[in-house]
Amino acid sequence: MSNKNQIIQHFLSHRSVTNELIQKIEENHYDYKPTPTSMPTQRLVTHMLTSFYKFAAVVKVGNLSPFQEKKEETELNLIKLADTYTAQTVELLESLSEEELEKELDVAAIFGSNITGKQLLSMGIDHEIHHKGNLFVYVREMGHTELPLYVNVK
Repeated sequence: MSNKNQIIQHFLSHRSVTNELIQKIEENHYDYKPTPTSMPTQRLVTHMLTSFYKFAAVVKVGNLSPFQEKKEETELNLIKLADTYTAQTVELLESLSEEELEKELDVAAIFGSNITGKQLLSMGIDHEIHHKGNLFVYVREMGHTELPLYVNVK
């Protein structure tokens, strides 16, 4: 299996669980936050979905410009947003070449050192896993007790 296919498989093993959690969130809970300093649910989910896409876009374009773009999301339904970003992210990952995955990126301004595209994608997956842990807490506090395993091993 190629590096790219391994990355896509690893990404989807976590994103599928994120999407399953998102499906449990009713619109009347979009403003919910477990503490006064927490992100509201809708902002947390949007951050998760858009951030990994930006990590992949940085690998594709070879610079930090995707992180600097501020785009206002017009889709308010979190399930639709998750479907859209998951499909677009997989499409972007599929478009990456082995050269782009192995290329050293000048990302020291944000991450402290230059790293390869493959390493940046790994960090992006770790970022999503971190926030998925937050999302588990949110969804449980919304009253859901039937929750998925933290990763889909299918």
